[in-house]
Amino acid sequence: MTLSSTPDSITVLTGMYAAEAEYLAAGGPGEASFDVLAPYFAPDVVLHQADSLPYGGTWRGHAGMTRFFLAMSAAWESFDMVEQEFLATGETAVILTQVRARARATGRELTFPVLQTITVRDGRIAEIRPFYWDTGAIAEACAVPTPAG
Repeated sequence: MTLSSTPDSITVLTGMYAAEAEYLAAGGPGEASFDVLAPYFAPDVVLHQADSLPYGGTWRGHAGMTRFFLAMSAAWESFDMVEQEFLATGETAVILTQVRARARATGRELTFPVLQTITVRDGRIAEIRPFYWDTGAIAEACAVPTPAG
């Protein structure tokens, strides 16, 4: 897919979320190719996740995004973006997403908001900073249970 020279932030983001749905429908991490998503991310994209999350840390470039999607898949059996609201001005977009997810390790289901700030430069996503309402609840739901002893 070819993006026009400088599409606005909302166009880039809605395209990326559609490509992400296609990626997940094709099997997602470990099964589908990241190539469907690559046109939406700058080669030097940076994703900052809260360190307390099972997929926490800083993920860089297309290789980092590929590893991030694998880490998310390891943590979540399902991760559905139920509702999204977009606000964009210039290069900066803010997305409020209501998520419904099931943790792979515990089977627990959670519903929670995620607020993301996303920077779009030259028609591609350059930086992503998600903010979770309760990282502790997410980390607890995704924790691998230890045997009672």
